[in-house]
This record gives sequence, structure tokens and C-alpha cells, in this order.
Amino acid sequence: MSDVYFFDSYAVIEVLRGNKNYAKYLEADIITTQLTLFEVYYALLKHDVDHAEKFIKRYEDYTVSYTSEIIRSAARLKFTNKKKNLSMTDCIGYALALDYGIKFLTGDKEFKDMKNVEYVK
Repeated sequence: MSDVYFFDSYAVIEVLRGNKNYAKYLEADIITTQLTLFEVYYALLKHDVDHAEKFIKRYEDYTVSYTSEIIRSAARLKFTNKKKNLSMTDCIGYALALDYGIKFLTGDKEFKDMKNVEYVK
């Protein structure tokens, strides 16, 4: 069985770019949210609508829902880390990763030294 990771938008974009540092995660099971898909889809729209459409169709099955408790955890994370520029989407993803007991995969420097993070540039 392969490893499971929560892919934030940074990780998804790096995989799509072909970043070799993310190659080992291509075999991993992916979990993400619709909010993450929104961020990546939006970024792709700036360059290629067809690619954005292919992306959303490919990754929509990897999304998971979240509860109001995850929203609370994410809001507390953002609140207690006011000095960091943590996005709402990433806070929700991080809270989900903790809840699922899986690593939060990112290259976002704001998460670099946090527990439960697989930080890859």
C-alpha cells in the first residue's frame, strides 16, 4: 500500500510542473479539498483553459469533505499563527491532514517547521 498525503495547492502545482523533488509522491495516494482545487484551477486558467479543465477532471475524485470541527481547528491555527501568512485553504488542509493522521505535503515556507508537515521545495 502506498503512502497517503494531503496535497496542498503548492504540492499539486509542483507535481504538474514536473518538479523532480516531488517525483516520489507521484505514487502516493492523494487527499485534498475542493478549495485546493479552486486555487490550482484558478492558477491554471491564467495560462491554459484546456489544461485547467483536464486538471479539475483528473483531481476532483481526490477531494474530501470537512466538518465544522475542522473549520474550528483551521481557524484556531490561523488565529494562533497571525504572524505567519497562512491561507484559509492551507489551514483547512493542515487540520484535515492532522485529523486523518497523514502528512501535509507542501513547499510553503510558512509550514516548514510545523509538525506533521512534509516540506519539499
